[in-house]
Amino acid sequence: MLDAIVVFYGIAYTCTMKYKLLLAISLLAQLAYAQPSDSTHYYTNFTTAGSINKTNNDIAYLMNDGLKFIIKKKQVWFNFDNNWVYGKQNSELTNNDYSSVFEVNVYETFPHFFYWGLANYNTSYSLKINNELLAGAGIAYSILDRKNAYLNLSDGVLYDASDLTLPDNNRDVYHTYRNSFRLSAKFTIADKFSIDSKSFIQNSFQSGSDYIIKSTTNLSFKLNKWLNLTSALTYNRQNRTKSENLLFTYGLTFERYF
Repeated sequence: MLDAIVVFYGIAYTCTMKYKLLLAISLLAQLAYAQPSDSTHYYTNFTTAGSINKTNNDIAYLMNDGLKFIIKKKQVWFNFDNNWVYGKQNSELTNNDYSSVFEVNVYETFPHFFYWGLANYNTSYSLKINNELLAGAGIAYSILDRKNAYLNLSDGVLYDASDLTLPDNNRDVYHTYRNSFRLSAKFTIADKFSIDSKSFIQNSFQSGSDYIIKSTTNLSFKLNKWLNLTSALTYNRQNRTKSENLLFTYGLTFERYF
């Protein structure tokens, strides 16, 4: 068992060293850039999580790393969110999935209502996405908007330019417009426990069978003001490729407010 663990961490280090180095450099650059002020607030976090399963003849592991940086002003909010999932089972690749999202929220009208715009790039081995770019805009309204309770609905239109691998292994390079509906929620108990979730369904206007589902739920326990124990359950489906994944990971989140 000890040998298996050593092998696992050797493989994990080799596969993730350059990615974690890039994440760390990006995090340090963002920390250096962020300067506190009375009207602008900054938030950044780095999450590293994973799982391992070892039996007599099999070994499987999964790693999930994420880096987020948020700038909040009175009337505008910027979010830059990166996530990378890598996994193998018996030396066979199961996941090599990367997602990067840049999002802007604009609060210019009545309370709890805002406009949003985003650009999202994805590539995913498990979902057979060679390249995918989603970009668009919409509106959102917060039904609950308190410090310990948040519930938000949003809807908008996205332009999708994708390069996929279909079930028959043929490449499918195409574009479409999608309706994007999102449900977001976050609840905090005693400033220690929190649960937050974000779920999307993105239907093509051209075909009812062409849809994307994304859902992530995080459970977090605050150890101190900058360190959390976290677990995450993530489900993704790309119906055009007939591919889906369900991921459960646990680990640590390092966060800092400015």
